[in-house]
Amino acid sequence: MAAEPANAPRRIAFLGTGLMGAPMARRLLKGGFSVTAWNRDPSKAEALTADGAIVSASAADAARGADIVFTMLSDGKAVTDVLVSQGVADALKPGAIVIDTSSIAPPIAREHSDMLAKRQVSHVDAPVSGGTVGAEAGTLAIMAGGDAAVIGSLADVFAALGRVTHVGPSGAGQICKLANQQIVAVTIGAVAEAMMLVEAGGADRGKFRDAIRGGFAESRILDLHGKRMVDRTFQPGGPSRLQLKDLDAVAAMADLLGLELPLTTRIREEFRDFVADGGGEVDHSGLLLHLEKINDRQREEDR
Repeated sequence: MAAEPANAPRRIAFLGTGLMGAPMARRLLKGGFSVTAWNRDPSKAEALTADGAIVSASAADAARGADIVFTMLSDGKAVTDVLVSQGVADALKPGAIVIDTSSIAPPIAREHSDMLAKRQVSHVDAPVSGGTVGAEAGTLAIMAGGDAAVIGSLADVFAALGRVTHVGPSGAGQICKLANQQIVAVTIGAVAEAMMLVEAGGADRGKFRDAIRGGFAESRILDLHGKRMVDRTFQPGGPSRLQLKDLDAVAAMADLLGLELPLTTRIREEFRDFVADGGGEVDHSGLLLHLEKINDRQREEDR
């Protein structure tokens, strides 16, 4: 077989083409990259064929011969399963790069990095923030942990997806994503409680949101999730069960590092109760529904 030209475009495998993975893969295809897609539910990968993707029947087949392998999966267990049990790590060629954009625990990311290094495969933990809107627009915030030279070599790939920042060594991307998720969760709770306060006090929720935009309370959470709360449209988006998963990982890291995080602890309790009450597949902005239910129940008890 003839060797590929030195300037041949890099081949990308994208494993996990769900709510976030599919629009990210489309951005790469629009950027001119060759993308082979795989998903546990084949229909989610096959939907990308109209955009030019090749669909593989297995994760290992998708990764075989790829220069870059993206993973966008639900949690660390799922990433480990794909890399180890489904044979992706063994299928990778030396010199390949795995970019894990999933949100997983930092120690697991470091384990994956060590395992792949033994196979002469580079690993970048690069979780993202910006939701499906950012994934579709190519405006994701990408927090990359790993070797600076490897991350620098991926500038054109990351440019198709958003803005990348090298935040430190292996695992640093994931700890930054957990910190991001702390801010998201606490801010969602603050906006939801404010929405209830202004309505109870006789103001209009939508007008309240309009009034404070541009002030110190302005944020993407107020912009996007505040609108969802006003419109009462809570389709994910970001499912609350995944928000809780991230908050559980924050709690585990806080224990490991000897930190007390009281605000995060409280919002984690509220998300845990919301998910237990059937809200797991509701967008995390739907925490408003849980807080409203608590207040409705309290008013009934007070009568």
